Amino acid sequence: MLRILRIQRLPVDQFHVKFAVQLNDTHPSIAIAELMRLLVDEALLPWAEAWQVTCQTFAYTNHTLLPEALERWPLEVFGRVLPRHLQIIQEINAQFLEEARIHFLGDEARIARLSLIDESGERYVRMAHLACVGSHAINGVAELHSELLKRDVLKDFYELWPQKFSNKTNGVTPRRWMVLSNPKLADLISEHIGADWIKDLAQLRTLEPLADNPEFRARWREIKQHNKQEFAALALRRTGLVIDHKSIFDVLVKRIHEYKRQHLKVLHIVSLYHAVKSNPAIEMLPRTFIFGGKAAPGYHLAKLMIKLITAVGEVINRDPDVRDRLKVVFLPNFNVTNGQRVYPAADLSEQISTAGKEASGTGNMKFSMNGALTIGTLDGANIEIREEVGADNFFLFGLSAPEVFALKTQGYRPMDYYNANQGLRDVIDLIRSGSFSRGDTELFRPLIDGLLNQDPYLVLADFQSYIECQAKVAETYASPERWTRMSILNTARSGKFSSDRTIREYCADIWRVKPVPIQLLTHAEAGIA
Repeated sequence: MLRILRIQRLPVDQFHVKFAVQLNDTHPSIAIAELMRLLVDEALLPWAEAWQVTCQTFAYTNHTLLPEALERWPLEVFGRVLPRHLQIIQEINAQFLEEARIHFLGDEARIARLSLIDESGERYVRMAHLACVGSHAINGVAELHSELLKRDVLKDFYELWPQKFSNKTNGVTPRRWMVLSNPKLADLISEHIGADWIKDLAQLRTLEPLADNPEFRARWREIKQHNKQEFAALALRRTGLVIDHKSIFDVLVKRIHEYKRQHLKVLHIVSLYHAVKSNPAIEMLPRTFIFGGKAAPGYHLAKLMIKLITAVGEVINRDPDVRDRLKVVFLPNFNVTNGQRVYPAADLSEQISTAGKEASGTGNMKFSMNGALTIGTLDGANIEIREEVGADNFFLFGLSAPEVFALKTQGYRPMDYYNANQGLRDVIDLIRSGSFSRGDTELFRPLIDGLLNQDPYLVLADFQSYIECQAKVAETYASPERWTRMSILNTARSGKFSSDRTIREYCADIWRVKPVPIQLLTHAEAGIA
């Protein structure tokens, strides 16, 4: 960036006029100290002028409510690796705390919370604090997330600088997640409303009347079945499993984490398996449960959750009592390329995180665009998806964020739910007995003990609500015309979740940049033979 300024012979104090830099979470926030170093040490700007340029250059997007994801760097390591940057951060902190003390006179506890240096034990540099102090704008990525940032995670900064805060709900590009990954559906849509929706996703709204057209619904179902057959072929190649493309594809693909509650989905699967084993003649909607996602290398419980999924799958997939009714698939190496096959094939999108824990999510948007119906909590962008598609076209379950907070405040005791719910007891006891671990009663003990003793993400509290909601899913899927209508409306009302809208909001509200018209020349006009 500085080289471009030199080439264009622009003064370095105009850096912020030429460039806007968006900090995508805390990971790049060291850039604030680095720009100060370049401006002060190399360009020889006075500190105050350099700081003004820096603050007008940077803006910060927070992507998480989890404390462990708000980076802290040990002061000793920081000083050894980046000694000059640490000096700069200490000076930024000294001047910032002077300002904060004027604003919060006598409130030294708040000053300690605001400090860029955590002095409470081993000393750390708080990188999220550096991002807040060095940026002119701070935003979350869904309405609930942004409100929780202001209320909890960044409350002190919000009370100091409320004008810095805004929301920019995430979006995804329809060019990749519909046109490229679901071409038959994209062609059907373009056939009926033209192709301009690809650049203006709000135009999908004009599909709504077609939800009541039986012929259109029939073609919609044909395309979904084609996509499911394509995925079934992929699953056979990757896993060796034969799956029934006529079953409901119930999909949970995302990073493996306790708050995303893949284990709640497993409890549901085990409850269905237990029901069949208790009564083999029971009528049950055939389901294929599709999982995908990666766990952090050092995250033992997340890796144990993958083991539980695959262990339950191994038992269910070879049991003749359920072979035609339940199937569990864990798709290895879930990534963007595999995602392009999964989202178009899904019937049901699982968005089951504990309310108040998911910043936004974008998989939920990709599923909805491709006509999957969502079963989810009031968390992250699920709230806005439900508002857009309509409550009647969304399967809602579980506690809300205020209810989660209230339950934890009054003292949550997961054993109370275990003792009061026979179905939950049956599921927990079946896993604990070693039925899915070849008789090993210790393998899944850390997961089970965690649920019964702490359950920080309220899996047991939401279990019954989830089971009842899944029964509504099965009832609805049994009516193909009704399900297809809901599917079409999910796609038709997903226009808000285009990344085009998100980027326009960043351009207008944070970067303050305007579109630049580009004149396209023909070969002849450009002088090309």
